Amino acid sequence: MREAISMLRLERRARVMIGMVGQSALGTGAAYVALLLVAYDRWRSPWAISLILLAEFVPSMVLGPLFGASADRWSRRRLVVGADVLRAVSFVGVALVGSFEATLILAVLAGAGTALFRPSMMAAIPSMVAPERLAATTSTYGAVTDVGFTLGPAVAAALLAVISPGSLLVANGATFLISAAVLSRLSFGPAPAREGGHPRESLFAEAKEGIRAVAGMRPIAVLISLTAGAMLSGGIFNVIELPFALSELDAGDSGYAALVAIYGLGFFAGSLGGAGGGLAARLRLGFVQGLFVTGLGGLITAVAPGVTVALLSFALAGFGNGLFVTYGRLLIQTEVPSPLQGRTFGLADTLTSWAMAVALLSGGLLTSMLETRQLVAITGLWEITLGLGAALVLRAYWPGRATKPERAPEGGGKPLSLATSRGRADLVLQSNLRQEPAHVISGSALWLCLLDDLDKSSYDGGVELRSGVP
Repeated sequence: MREAISMLRLERRARVMIGMVGQSALGTGAAYVALLLVAYDRWRSPWAISLILLAEFVPSMVLGPLFGASADRWSRRRLVVGADVLRAVSFVGVALVGSFEATLILAVLAGAGTALFRPSMMAAIPSMVAPERLAATTSTYGAVTDVGFTLGPAVAAALLAVISPGSLLVANGATFLISAAVLSRLSFGPAPAREGGHPRESLFAEAKEGIRAVAGMRPIAVLISLTAGAMLSGGIFNVIELPFALSELDAGDSGYAALVAIYGLGFFAGSLGGAGGGLAARLRLGFVQGLFVTGLGGLITAVAPGVTVALLSFALAGFGNGLFVTYGRLLIQTEVPSPLQGRTFGLADTLTSWAMAVALLSGGLLTSMLETRQLVAITGLWEITLGLGAALVLRAYWPGRATKPERAPEGGGKPLSLATSRGRADLVLQSNLRQEPAHVISGSALWLCLLDDLDKSSYDGGVELRSGVP
């Protein structure tokens, strides 16, 4: 928490950005309830709810690599602002149209705006703050976003007593317009550019190039796959948590709301837990710990006799979720070259969106086959299994003691420990070379050298390559 407060005090651009993201996230959390109400009113079918929920993920599932390539090709500020404008138009449009078909199309457009916003913003954050405050910025961004989504439904419950769902959708559109207007005046750093002045390929070619490059960075590919696996488990838990709370815990509506709220508070605390940052080994440990803690929370929930114990286990699971999400983002931001970060985050969004879609579609089927307590236990065991896999695999790529760096002076200046920033002039690429002699890290003119004479069996360090990056 101290690192986050210091960052907000010292980094004006990050302070403004997080404020805008927070208010639009709160509006979206409230509009989520209104959107479901409007959709169900226009088509009285359970499929109305399912299709609207899937609309958030479909754009990332199909276009995530292209959105990521856009973030590595054009001005990230313009993309973020354009994404906010698209979401504003979509939510206002839903309030104005009358058919379910138009509502679904506009919901997909809103999902496209979110799918474009995420990789563009995550790739832009390293260029907006000092390297020693990158971790605090990323963790605070995640915490504020989740708080908005968690508190939004409570805000909707209060506002819907006096205004219509359509009016709430228009209000949410206004939050995105405000965000677009303010963020358009912030400096996001220069647009990504190729080294050497080589002409760019097509957007599709750069998207394919990004997929190949990310697949070549084995620790990052493993990290993204583990995150998608965790989201699959989390999505199934989201489907079954309501029937579990009502039937197994006898929680009632208020008890279920309390469980959701405490999970959100746990996520908030877990997100801020990554504000201290650290070297790759420390970030790797935080990611692994997050998976284990999430799984432990799931297992305790599965045997919880009532709401009291479940409140504690939900808070624990939320805390672990916040940890592994934040530390996973930080590993991408610090270990992936800046010209490739947009595509990396875009590909991660694609895989996690597919995982969430599969979870939403299969959750109901699984609930009809197994008891909810059994399913909750399975999701907990799955998270722990992923944590064990992460502990065994990722240590081979990011070895070393998982210690936190010394704190940098609060007034700015040179940090007291290594903090890599891919958005700065000097690019530091670290690659553990235990497994292979060399491989292409990025098609954006960033390559690892051949080190055939290196004794790979005893090497336990990293190679640093420095090159100017615009």
